Amino acid sequence: MGRAKRYGWGAAIVIFIVLMIVTPSIPQSEDYHNFADQRELFFGIPNTLNVVSNFPFLIVGVIGLILCHHGNYFKLSLEGELWGWSCFFVGVTAVAFGSSYYHAMPNDARLVWDRLPMTIAFTSIVAIFIIERIDETTGTTSIAPLIVAGVLSILYWRFFDDLRPYAVVQFLPCIAIPLMAILLPPMYSHSTYWLWAAAFYLLAKVGEAEDKPIYKVTHHVVSGHTLKHLSAAMVPIFLALMLAKRSVETERKSIYKFEFFSTWYQGESVSPGG
Repeated sequence: MGRAKRYGWGAAIVIFIVLMIVTPSIPQSEDYHNFADQRELFFGIPNTLNVVSNFPFLIVGVIGLILCHHGNYFKLSLEGELWGWSCFFVGVTAVAFGSSYYHAMPNDARLVWDRLPMTIAFTSIVAIFIIERIDETTGTTSIAPLIVAGVLSILYWRFFDDLRPYAVVQFLPCIAIPLMAILLPPMYSHSTYWLWAAAFYLLAKVGEAEDKPIYKVTHHVVSGHTLKHLSAAMVPIFLALMLAKRSVETERKSIYKFEFFSTWYQGESVSPGG
């Protein structure tokens, strides 16, 4: 690992430690489990719509995982990409089981199994973006540490009733990915699919926050949390479509490199004396 990368990781760790020292703990509210829609509509499934609305995660997760490996349909040329996207779709698939298990009987113990697979998906996406936008080696070697950090954030919350590390893991991609998308050139085409995915993730968070008001507005037809699941499932759908459609942006990459080296060369050539 280069000196700059070591300094970067070191700075990130120091910032995290300082935040943990200066900010108060965030306990899990028991009211979080009190969802608006608690109807048992069919097949004896409690909280029916909040449970069955996780089914799309299973479909897109399994399909995405198969296409990662079957005939290299997604054309993943880098080993780190294959590992990163595989972990992402494994996390998406596991969300279907973990979230359904939790919503059948919402409590803190079951919430662990809801959040673990989501954390795997979040952290995998960050590693994938590092591979695509910064450096393949750095991104590949960061997959396991990021996933482990995510799992530890869940365990920390469960044992110490403090959501701060989990909040960092959950919202870090919301900051890092848009920044990297804006500041760093894409390796592949169809990168706008990332923006669609981000938009649906934001929509999912709105549904989660407005669970009861949405349930009231729709005259108890559907709750905000059910819509959250359906909106969140659109994130891996758009990312899978991106993988199927994209190609290497050789022209854009070449232009970026030419502009960079041209600027560097002119800067080296011009002296203060003219």
